[in-house]
Amino acid sequence: MPIVELKLDHAAYNIHIARDLLTQVELIKPLLPQPRVAIVSNETVAPLYLKALQDALEAADIQCHSIILPDGEVNKNFETLNLIFDGLLTERCERKTTLIALGGGVIGDMTGFAAAVYQRGVPFIQIPTTLLSQVDSSVGGKTGINHPLGKNMIGAFYQPQLVLADLATLDTLPMRELSAGMAEVIKYGLIDDLAFFEWLEANIERLMARETDALAYAVERCCQNKARIVAGDEKEQGQRALLNLGHTFGHAIESGLGYGVWLHGEAVAAGMMLAAYASRELDQISDDDIERIKALLLKAGLPVTAPVLGHERYLDLMAQDKKVDAGKIKFVLMQCLGESYIGELSRATIIAALEAGCSE
Repeated sequence: MPIVELKLDHAAYNIHIARDLLTQVELIKPLLPQPRVAIVSNETVAPLYLKALQDALEAADIQCHSIILPDGEVNKNFETLNLIFDGLLTERCERKTTLIALGGGVIGDMTGFAAAVYQRGVPFIQIPTTLLSQVDSSVGGKTGINHPLGKNMIGAFYQPQLVLADLATLDTLPMRELSAGMAEVIKYGLIDDLAFFEWLEANIERLMARETDALAYAVERCCQNKARIVAGDEKEQGQRALLNLGHTFGHAIESGLGYGVWLHGEAVAAGMMLAAYASRELDQISDDDIERIKALLLKAGLPVTAPVLGHERYLDLMAQDKKVDAGKIKFVLMQCLGESYIGELSRATIIAALEAGCSE
């Protein structure tokens, strides 16, 4: 079983990666301050995996409550967040009650945020059930909800006690969701791991066929990369922002189209292409590099062109991004394939990238 440890000055936790982790309560029980948990899931995941988890916990004499939320990015808001608090307060959950997030990135983000603020902080555990959440959102402690004016604008940095990436949950993942997760996988290769990008080029068909060994390696490699970056910059004051490759453009796509129209990973894929076009405008990557990125994204079933929202609309949406600093939009750009940096772009360069990368 691959285990990745994320070490911070104030905390450390393990990310376990294997099949059939869901019922391995021996990994969970030692971390519980009291034998009581509240499992937060959604209407899609709960029918598949909630009973197995709950039965295993109850067999170990752990009291369980469940809170089932509506599914989808469109529901990642204050109204849905309050359903978690309603459930916790109705069951009189205490400060030592551990929350368990059973689901994808939306469930993980909302459960983590609820844990950060319920009674000023309760423990929580991540059990991510999508590829995107296993390689990215469940690791590193970013939690939050969306606002109509911006994605993930309200939240907290709050670390889990444990992450269980059960690869068996990927068996039931719709192909579109698998592709969306692959965008975040590819991102790690582009930001600072050329060897991994080249491995992905050689193994993308195995990953899309859900071969366990390939998935295990990819999830482990992504988690290792993220753990290393987060350990050096937990609160995203510097290098952690590199993990946002494609996200400034991508969040604009999600907000501009309406949350849920495009999946997060789809928007990130198109956003990475726009970042690549901008980097080419700066003479930092070549046409051949562009074609390699595009080919890999296409093999992963991802979009390589962004929707036409209008230049001004893109600029307006990106100006509301949480990475804006002193009124200036920050972008993750490619110095070369497998090496990235944080910089600014002129209006002309942004528009040139949008011209190259947008289509009806």
